[in-house]
Amino acid sequence: MTRVQVERFGRDDALMKPHILVVEDEDDIVTLLRYTLEREGFRVSAATNGEEALLLCREQMPDLVLLDWMLPLLSGSDVCRQLRRVDDTAEIPVIMLTARGEETDRVRGLNAGADDYITKPFSLVEVVARIRAVLRRTRPGSQASQLTFADLAMDLANHRVTRDGRNIHLGPTEFRLLRHFLEYPRRVFSRTQLLDRVWGRDVYVEARTVDVHIRRLRKALNGDGEKDLIRTVRSAGYALDMPMET
Repeated sequence: MTRVQVERFGRDDALMKPHILVVEDEDDIVTLLRYTLEREGFRVSAATNGEEALLLCREQMPDLVLLDWMLPLLSGSDVCRQLRRVDDTAEIPVIMLTARGEETDRVRGLNAGADDYITKPFSLVEVVARIRAVLRRTRPGSQASQLTFADLAMDLANHRVTRDGRNIHLGPTEFRLLRHFLEYPRRVFSRTQLLDRVWGRDVYVEARTVDVHIRRLRKALNGDGEKDLIRTVRSAGYALDMPMET
């Protein structure tokens, strides 16, 4: 294997790591959480205020948000409520991280839409365990060795894709693209979000490149008489979905 191949596969593995957005205005805590989570195999982004958190959620679609209650500009509970009001971000799991430990405050956080609640001072081991537990509930595909949707199956261990028993040959980018769709079936992703998730934020690729690879993926997946499993949502993006019966 050449050095270029090793670097490419290393980047591909990194893109498949669960992406955690840490929303916290204390630099020391951000640094500690970033170090711990990256060591545990997560990708980490950070925001220091509520408005930045909402922007990054829309742009990057993290797999989970670790959200401090007390934030500049917009509180953590307000951020959580706004995430839940928008279809694109409504299903992003949120763990509230706060110094508020009273039962009434925990209830307020959960009522705002949080999936879990951790009080400061916290144990890093507990934070990692809570994140993994929430991801198992909300992103079960990320823990599986095989991903399926309708008659489509992806064997991650053997890097193999089949549809109704038929072998499907995909290039590396199409494989990553399909894997992402299989982990989030029926969820619509914009071209920008797919670029971030599949190509990576540090790679410059034009948005129209997504369309090219979607066409290649469609051509590979859809044989004669088979339904198109890639749904185009006008002015929004793409999703892995069953076509509506007409």
